[in-house]
Amino acid sequence: MTLSSLTPRAEPLVPAPPAWSPGSWRTRPAAQQPDYPDAEALQRVEDTLALQPPLVLPDEIVGLRDALAGVAAGRGFLLQAGDCAERFTSCTEDGIRSKLRVILQVAILLTYGSGLPVVKVGRIAGQFGKPRSSPTEVTDGVELPVFRGDIVNAPEFTAEARRPDADRMLRAYHHSSAALNVLRALTLGGYADLGQAHDWNQEFVRRSTAGRRYEKAADDVGWALRFMSACGLDIPAQAALQQVQLYTSHEALLPRYEQALTRYDERRRTYFDTSAHMLWIGDRTRRPDGAHVELLSGIGNPVGVKVGPTTTPDDLRELCERLDPAREPGRLVLITRLGAGKAGELLPPLLRAVRSAGHTPVWACDPMHGNTFVSGSGYKTRRLSDITAEVAEFFGAHREVGTHPGGIHLELTGDDVTECLGGDLDEIVEGQLETRYETACDPRLNAVQSIELAFRTAEFLRIQHSG
Repeated sequence: MTLSSLTPRAEPLVPAPPAWSPGSWRTRPAAQQPDYPDAEALQRVEDTLALQPPLVLPDEIVGLRDALAGVAAGRGFLLQAGDCAERFTSCTEDGIRSKLRVILQVAILLTYGSGLPVVKVGRIAGQFGKPRSSPTEVTDGVELPVFRGDIVNAPEFTAEARRPDADRMLRAYHHSSAALNVLRALTLGGYADLGQAHDWNQEFVRRSTAGRRYEKAADDVGWALRFMSACGLDIPAQAALQQVQLYTSHEALLPRYEQALTRYDERRRTYFDTSAHMLWIGDRTRRPDGAHVELLSGIGNPVGVKVGPTTTPDDLRELCERLDPAREPGRLVLITRLGAGKAGELLPPLLRAVRSAGHTPVWACDPMHGNTFVSGSGYKTRRLSDITAEVAEFFGAHREVGTHPGGIHLELTGDDVTECLGGDLDEIVEGQLETRYETACDPRLNAVQSIELAFRTAEFLRIQHSG
């Protein structure tokens, strides 16, 4: 069973670089890697993973590349969204349904407000690792390895919990498989039916200003469906209205895990990383001669790159050449994370540099990571106003240069958490952060804030396409 009904290309994709192999990354410097204490156990885990079935299939991966090629050409918009760092304990039906619910709400508002098809990619079913700014942390004079996500170690501040454990990669694989099974059931089994749009709105969201605006949009969608039915269209027979195409993605942080799940597709004469449909390289691991870029340069998946404020036009041209030498639309997603107040200045030179080099990537805005700070009460947080401001600057830069603002990359949850500050009439203030601060790493938008941002982004999109 696949995540969507696909009609992918059968012709071969561009082959891997001549000197590339799934293990060639091992000769390159690899940043952000755990220090595993047991080399034999690590090798056993890698060997075991290499024998497991793929989590996603090449046809699905190529289907996403085709969809992203349409986005790169200005015929769509990418929504990439989900948890900052998934927990094994969140891979339950209720947990996955909650994430899917808010992704569907944001997607329908983007489509409703802009008239563009939305390609939906979840940070889900594999986003178990996180890069960190320091390899250790100190509490009460005790220094221990930092928590790097459930795929590496545990968050409890003890020496045993923080010790990197290779077996956790096997647990990550099995939790990803279970999450994918639930996603397939939900996306193909009627939960994503547009006629159920009202049911996606949770009670705590419905009471908010953004939730009431969403209810009005859902009413309009319902009327449109009834109108089409009255005109003779057989709505139940339209699969596109009853199901949803949802792809998976995660940061390719652990090359050992990704190599173990890389498979050769005879029909297309291409290697695919079957751990997810799309992989991305973080701002801390995007060194052109590094292990992460080397590994992803040879796979056929769509590849994302986080582009931070220290990235120069020359840096980005070099990365694009390494990862997309054939300049194939749908291959590359450049995810800018520049910060509010900086994006308007830093982004235009990057847009011009990539365009002049002949690449046609999907440009997406990550307005979360460049706007993180520690509150006076000690909580890592973000302001919704800063997030919205960076999205506005992203659209403004594309208008200035004449390129397509292709997507948005969000850390969000469907739960009623208090991790990011702000909102319209339902504002979260600093004193409320401790109320329901539940993230495993970085602060996420809650469902109400996500819906509010979706309305604003749809407005930016509509302005962009109205000329």
